[in-house]
Order: sequence, then C-alpha cells, then structure tokens
Amino acid sequence: MALKKKLNRLKRHMSHESPIIKELETASAPNMADKVAHLSYWEENGAAPYFFDEDHCIIKERVLSKETSWGKYKLADLEEVVEEWNRQKSAHPLCADGLEASDLMFFDTETTGLSGGAGNTIFMLGMSRLTGDHVKVQQYFLPQPGSEIAMYHYFLHHINELKNLVTYNGKSFDWPQVKTRHTLIRDYVPSLPEFGHFDLLHGSRRIWKDTLPSVKLAIVEKEILDVRRVEDTPGYLAPMLYFHYLQEKDPSLLKGVFAHNEWDVLSLMTLYIHLSKMIQGLTYTTGKETFETGRWLESAGELDLAIVKYDEVMKSDEIHFYHAATGKARILKKKKKHEQASSFWEKALSVSVFNEEPAVELSKYYEHHTKDTEKALYYARVALEKWQGRQRILKTKELKEKEAFLIRIERLEKRMMKENGFAIVTE
Repeated sequence: MALKKKLNRLKRHMSHESPIIKELETASAPNMADKVAHLSYWEENGAAPYFFDEDHCIIKERVLSKETSWGKYKLADLEEVVEEWNRQKSAHPLCADGLEASDLMFFDTETTGLSGGAGNTIFMLGMSRLTGDHVKVQQYFLPQPGSEIAMYHYFLHHINELKNLVTYNGKSFDWPQVKTRHTLIRDYVPSLPEFGHFDLLHGSRRIWKDTLPSVKLAIVEKEILDVRRVEDTPGYLAPMLYFHYLQEKDPSLLKGVFAHNEWDVLSLMTLYIHLSKMIQGLTYTTGKETFETGRWLESAGELDLAIVKYDEVMKSDEIHFYHAATGKARILKKKKKHEQASSFWEKALSVSVFNEEPAVELSKYYEHHTKDTEKALYYARVALEKWQGRQRILKTKELKEKEAFLIRIERLEKRMMKENGFAIVTE
C-alpha cells in the first residue's frame, strides 16, 4: 500500500468531522455520478455514498421525532425506563444503571445467509439511537461485496464511543458476524469498541416461549407490542433479494429490505421499553408474564423483587398460584427463613395434584427444624402418594426416586417407634 494512502487513512481515523459530510462537500456531482451507480435513486431515497480509498458504501439516514409512536409506546418512553433503571439500580441483565437513553444503540444486520462463519457476508448494518429530541435510524449498505472496508470504516468511526448494544439474538449471531468480518479487514479499519450488550431474545424466550407460537421478533412485535407492519419483506428473503440486486444492479429491489431492517431496529427500541416496564412494574402484565418476570428476577439474584412478583400472582391468578407459591417458598428457604417458607409450601400443597415437592419440603422441615417426626412422616407419605400419581418415562429414574421416598419413610417410621418407646428389632 502506498505511504500516501496509509497517511490518508490515519488522517481519517483522527478526524472529528463526519466523513460522509466531508466527502459530499468536496466531491463534485458529475464525478460522483461516474463512480456511484444509480446515484439519483439513492439520493431520492435519503441515502448517500461514502468514499474510502476509491471505494464506497451507501449510507442511509432517517430522522424521526422521539414522540413518534411505534406500537404501544412512544420512542421517547425509552428515557423514562432508563431513568427508572438508574433509580432502582437493579442487578437485572437489562438494567441500564449508569447509562443514558442515548447510550443505547439498537442494532440489527442483514446477511447473505443464516449460518455463521467467514463465508457469510453482512450486506447491511442497521441501527437506531435516541439523540436529543429525535431518533436516528442509520443503515450502512454494501453495494458490492468488495466494499466492506468502506462500510466498516464508516460504521466503526461512528460508534467508537458506543456504550451499550441492544439486539435480538445479537450475542449469538449479529455481533459475532461483525467480529468475523472485522478480523478479515482489521488492518484497514478502526478497532471494535468495548461495550455492554442487552440481547432481548433471551428475555422474550423467558416470558413468552409457552404462550406465543414463536418468539421471532415479527411475532413478538405483533402479538405483544401492537406493531403492525404493512407489506413487510420477510427477513428470510433478504439474502435472495441481495443476490438478485447484484445480478440486476437495480437498487429498487432492496426497498423492502431497507424498510424491514428499519422496522426491526425501531421494534427493538419498543421491545426494550416494554420488557423494562414489565420488570419495573410500570405496565400491565398477565399472571403468566408476572410469574415469568419473577423467575427472571430470581435468576438475576433480585430475590426480594421476585417475591413481590410471586405475591402479585398469588393474589390474582389461580392458574399460576402453585408455581408462584413454590417460587416464594424456595426463596424463603434460600434465605433460611424456614418457618415462613413452610407456610408457602403448605399453600402450594393445597392446590397441588401430582406435584410432590411441597410435601417433600414440608417433611424435611418438620424432621430437621421442628423435630416433629409425626408430621415429617405424614408429609413423607403424602409426597409418595403425589409422586405415584404421575407417570414417568425413564424406568431407571423412577426406581431411584421411589427408593428415596421409601428410605425416608422407613427412617421416620423407625424414629417414631423409638420416640414412642417401641423396641426396633433388626435381623
């Protein structure tokens, strides 16, 4: 590479100006038209080329008022939930404590395939971010496979102060793909920034996997967020349309892909708002959603907040009463509040049909904490009865479980006899 080109690259990395603005100010329209196919189409659709070392990518930007509604929320509601996270200072995985709303970048990619690896190319990077009174949606497009350096140079130049990424399956797919492509061109572009990462797919799975036919973003936004897409281009068609574009050189073929990607990054913003409000207790949730939110808080170590959610369920939802009662009982047991835990094991047992766990726990409680052998034996027998009412597939496991029940009962029967003054005869 010529020394002049290396120095020009270094100069660009150090510049505080927007590279695309600088290019547009210095390049003449006729000269640009010669280098960029369908320049008039891109300009008419809010896009412009960005040049780097005689190559270019396409940058499209759209600015929306933060008062814009996207589904059931306004985009401005992001500020409210981030402020609430800073107030609560929670240990929850989605907590934005220490961040501002503008620190969150909602990110999605469009690729030439759904599998990972170096053979899969990202042809579009999409992001949305709340800045001031507006939400900016930016899309970085690869007009031909050989233009990755230009695309990543511009993209990485503009996210060098990134603090937190928000994606949907981005931890497993989108960002690892970015890292893979970056590895191939890292000598020519800025380094990848360090940042936090909220992957909303995991939260969607936790809360809606049993109630929705799928937790694909398109399903979640329609059924939960009230987002209605009109004439959407399905994501699985994006690779096919990109290859068709490369053959036909007709950018209008990608109009639906640009719209789909833009809707995705806006829906991510709304989904983050909704999940945050659910956890923070700022929106209505069904009994099932409240219970799953409690489980999520419990797994994050927020035991007191989880108890609040379980209490809400027990007050209003008979269907999930059992699971909420056992959830609270487990937490109280973990906190070594055994007497309080026993009352919730009792509540759970009262609505249990074939679940033996509450009876097992009550048997342990009376045996080890109150030393009431009679009650311990009673609940051990109840546990066996509950257990026998369920059918099991694995015979080996069934035999082991049954043996454990019988050993406990036999031990307690012997203790009862001893406490009542009966001699225990052993052969």
